[in-house]
Amino acid sequence: MLWLKFLLAVCIVAFGIGMGYFAAGKFRNRARFYSQWFEFNERYLTELDYARKPLSVLLKTYRGGGDFQKILDYFSSERKIRVKLNYLTEEEMRECEEYFSMLGRGDARSQHDFFGIRRSTLVEKKGICAKQAKEKGELYLKLGLLAGLAFVILIV
Repeated sequence: MLWLKFLLAVCIVAFGIGMGYFAAGKFRNRARFYSQWFEFNERYLTELDYARKPLSVLLKTYRGGGDFQKILDYFSSERKIRVKLNYLTEEEMRECEEYFSMLGRGDARSQHDFFGIRRSTLVEKKGICAKQAKEKGELYLKLGLLAGLAFVILIV
């Protein structure tokens, strides 16, 4: 009978930790999104400086992955901007839409200036989101562990 209580306790604690992990998913997704956005911005700046391929060619050949790639694929096929992600704030979604509205507009110099300014913003935002994801991830895991242990104490 003791092993059954022990097994139940382990399952409850594991469930609490799992819930903490899933609760922190929003922050991990946000950090991943900004990382992907930064990588694309760097690639686009490189294209503007050296290769100067047309935007349609770049969008077809670029394969990043994740939610940012889905938005990029939709923009490439429809030439419309649709950013609806539950882990971004309204302001961040507007910034993303503004970013996409400037892709391929104007001459290479003005685009390079605009996306060069965005580089510093994206570096800052990427760092903040990565730090926040690490902090919140650890916090939610610990809270899940504590909630699981508290539930075990109450039940057993």
